[in-house]
Amino acid sequence: MTQTHDGAVRPAQGAAAAAPVDEPAQPYRIRRPSDAIRFAASVVGLAAVMLLVSIAQQTTHGLQTDIAQGTAHAPRPLLTLATLVSSFGVLAVPIAFAIERLFHKDGMRVAIALLAAMIAFGVTVGLDDLVVRAAPGGVLDSLIWGGTETAPVHTDIAPVIAFVSAVGMAGRARWQAATWTMIGLAALTGLTASYASVAALAATYLLGRAIGHGTLYAVGTPNPRPSGAAVVAALERLGLRPQRGARLDDAHAADETRRYGVALASCPQDGYGARLPAGRGAHGDWDVEVRVLDRDQQTAGLLYRVWRLLRLRGATTGRTLRSLRRSLELESLMAYAVDAAGARTPRLVGTCEVGTEAALLAYEHVPGRRLGDVPDGEVTDELLADVWRQFRSLQAGRLAHRRLEGEAVLVGDDGLAYLTDLRSGETAAGDLALRLDLAQLLTTLALRTGPERAVRTAAPVLGEEALGGAVPLLQRVALSRETRTALRRHKDLLTRIREQIVRLKPETEAPPAKLERFRPRTIVSIVALSVAAYIVIPQVTSLDIGRLAATASWHWVAAALGAAALTYVAAAFMLMGFVPERLPLGRTVLVQLAASFVKLVAPAAVGGVAVNTRYLQRSGVRPALAVASVGASQLVGMVTHILLLVLFGFLTGSTAKATQDLAPSRTIVLAVLGLGLLAGLALTVPRVRRVVASRLRAMFSGVVPRLVDVLQSPKKLSTGMGGTLLLTLAFTLCLDASVRAFGGSLPWTTVVLVFLTANAVGSAAPTPGGLGAVEGALTLALTISGLTAETATSAVLLYRLLTLWLPVLPGWGAFAFLQRKEAL
Repeated sequence: MTQTHDGAVRPAQGAAAAAPVDEPAQPYRIRRPSDAIRFAASVVGLAAVMLLVSIAQQTTHGLQTDIAQGTAHAPRPLLTLATLVSSFGVLAVPIAFAIERLFHKDGMRVAIALLAAMIAFGVTVGLDDLVVRAAPGGVLDSLIWGGTETAPVHTDIAPVIAFVSAVGMAGRARWQAATWTMIGLAALTGLTASYASVAALAATYLLGRAIGHGTLYAVGTPNPRPSGAAVVAALERLGLRPQRGARLDDAHAADETRRYGVALASCPQDGYGARLPAGRGAHGDWDVEVRVLDRDQQTAGLLYRVWRLLRLRGATTGRTLRSLRRSLELESLMAYAVDAAGARTPRLVGTCEVGTEAALLAYEHVPGRRLGDVPDGEVTDELLADVWRQFRSLQAGRLAHRRLEGEAVLVGDDGLAYLTDLRSGETAAGDLALRLDLAQLLTTLALRTGPERAVRTAAPVLGEEALGGAVPLLQRVALSRETRTALRRHKDLLTRIREQIVRLKPETEAPPAKLERFRPRTIVSIVALSVAAYIVIPQVTSLDIGRLAATASWHWVAAALGAAALTYVAAAFMLMGFVPERLPLGRTVLVQLAASFVKLVAPAAVGGVAVNTRYLQRSGVRPALAVASVGASQLVGMVTHILLLVLFGFLTGSTAKATQDLAPSRTIVLAVLGLGLLAGLALTVPRVRRVVASRLRAMFSGVVPRLVDVLQSPKKLSTGMGGTLLLTLAFTLCLDASVRAFGGSLPWTTVVLVFLTANAVGSAAPTPGGLGAVEGALTLALTISGLTAETATSAVLLYRLLTLWLPVLPGWGAFAFLQRKEAL
């Protein structure tokens, strides 16, 4: 056997002919995920350098000065020698490596690297000669500290770095050492000659790396993966004699591994002393199944795994990044551990490397089908029980599989279940990892056979106590990506699984475990709050708070405070009107006050709904009816809000008081038509339509029957509608009084329209309490309506102080009191 320059293993001259392998042709070039990741990391690093020199100019300038002073004392002959060696070697070494690659018939890689070097040269020349001269004093001027006397990037070494990054010197330590030594000497020369700064050299390095890896990913690298023939031929190193082989998986699948079936010409012994069966025919009966680990696929899905690592707690996720050798060792260990634990799995025959770019694991072939391919009629309770028995053996051996999906369960032709796909497994697993495996397998089997059968077949094997431990972990975030995708079509599946377990063991009802460090909406809230702070803080800092307090009309401030207090009574009436059951007014008002505290930790449209729903459940209303009652009040409030917005939009358009011309404002008409057009276009997209429909169903499920109950009671209807209108009136009075407190005055219809518009914006904003969005909308609307910017800003700050910030402390007290009374 001999190894070629591309890492493939081929028969030596005089050896037996290679076994034929049936597989589709592999692509000549591939795009490696690692190149995209390195490109992105280099761009981020370049941006960080630019930001650093912009905000820390004195520090970086001091560092540059220290280096210049230090090199001034260095022996001049030594510096001269370094300059001569680097000037020659920085180009000579890469050229020599390129010639060596050409002799090994690797010209395509050299051509791609030359393309990257040419791009890098063009970019650096453009930056040095054009951008700096055209825009002195900017970020680039901060980068070079002193104008155009030095260069922002090192034109001599940036193309070399791009060439080295694209040509690939992995595994060639001597060439790497020589190349980077020359680059380092060239960088030192630039520092001593004041041609470039430390930050400029860092930017040069990152720019060269970005261009090299970006070019490599855009063009594609020559495929380094060994062919199927090379993989099968490598089995001879394990003492096996392959006769023929075939690719088993889809050649275009996005999987991380390739699989080959191989028939053997004889019956060798495996590592356990047992004899493997001989070849059994020509139609898919294989003796060995080979799994190939390609080096370039080890970084596939890395960004997703890093996101899961950051988002979820440590024990929830597996290892994020593995080298080829580490992946080979861990899967081998897992295969031996699963077999030793007594779980049924294909026996591992042996492992070996295939050149420098791949490794293989040879398993004894078990003829059968994946669980997802087995017809429904053949998925019997006996088969499911056998799956649970194999899983019990894993749990007893403290082994976590971490990928217990349909593809991981093989149903053999003998009718028995085998556990496969052990690449993500973990030995000596903790309790959380084992319970996550249980939650995953429960969901996998429930998707295949239904929650009832999945739980019913698991209970006799695992026991009710073990099943109860999975209840807090039956969350979408705890499951694999493929399973979460499947659950989109079965939204209530996890709830049904929990219900089945609770029926077996009622005391196992438990809240979901906290697996996430944060949720995606937390990031959205942080970004939105940052934008809000950007909007609000300049408004506050530009005001003289002391002068405003001295000039404010305190009787109008008191009126605004009274109107703000009235909003909680109105909200209580609004809720009570849509609940047929009797609710005490005082306690309901306290609940609305408590909701004002919750608004600071949740978006405005979410916090109040959750608090009111919980309050109704604690008051004896069944959960489904509580959700429907709150949904009914929200629906009526939304419809009333829209109708009032349209009505006062028309009233605000009155231009002739004497004739009472009620023609609508052109601006409002155009805005309404524009929004309607955008909404109509969005709803033509099927996915958007489905999302909107599902959200509306979830929000207002069961609302219509609840509204029918309310309509049968005129008293309840008048209470609910009166509370809805009173709520709008109270907020409008508060805003109007806030405007008048600072000497402003607007028509009543205008104030109503401004409030309704800002309230709609605040309800849609993802920030707690609509922070930022409401302030911006109110200030802009009041200014457009005719108030000065100072008066509008002062009125908005007073209004938000009374309706958002001042109720926080009493809201917290009400929340704590209601919790002690078990009303929340």
